[in-house]
Amino acid sequence: MSYLVKYFFVIVLFLVFFVSPAFAQEQKNPSLIIDTLEIPSGEFNTVLRESPIRVLDDVHAVSWQVTIDNNLLYANPDGNAVLRLYDQETRDEFIEVGMGPEPDNKFWVAVQTPKEGYIVVHSDLDRGWYPQAKSIVSYTDRAGLTVNNGARIVVTNLDIGQFAVHSYSVHGMAGSTDPPAVSSGSMIIEFLSGDPAKNVFALYPFAMAAGVGAIVGILFLTKKRS
Repeated sequence: MSYLVKYFFVIVLFLVFFVSPAFAQEQKNPSLIIDTLEIPSGEFNTVLRESPIRVLDDVHAVSWQVTIDNNLLYANPDGNAVLRLYDQETRDEFIEVGMGPEPDNKFWVAVQTPKEGYIVVHSDLDRGWYPQAKSIVSYTDRAGLTVNNGARIVVTNLDIGQFAVHSYSVHGMAGSTDPPAVSSGSMIIEFLSGDPAKNVFALYPFAMAAGVGAIVGILFLTKKRS
């Protein structure tokens, strides 16, 4: 454990001293967009067909990252918190991330494209996500889709074609007669995007978040096992 902690601080110091100047320059990148949403618990107490699709203030394209901080308190063992991200071109194309309640913490990732339809690309019914960590969905037009559940990468470089996040929806109930899925709390979602072609430092926040997220996940799992 102490061995990993030492490496954690070494990496953090490296990022601070060697990359911070680049980050200062990156603030001038005209393509960099950061949006943060806090979705209250009540919005998850609805079924999919009644869930409104909300348009974001900005379109996140080329290279983007969505960080999910799930602080919801579930009221129903069969309830879920489902986030869908829709493509700018068509609502028939989306990325779906589902998160179930404790103690199982089921987690799944699905995509829908006009050509392939709806496909679950990852599903874990036990310890699929970690309340102490943040899940990260990232995409680049060259590398495709990657998903981190807070402890490890569960989807790697999945080719989904061109995808620009334009809108989103949330739901959590399978049927309209089901009890509420969530009782309190919120889900905080941060959208970050940039075009590396306009500034070489545009990818710095992505690398920073992914690296620190992976280290925190490793430390958390190691501590839990010990």
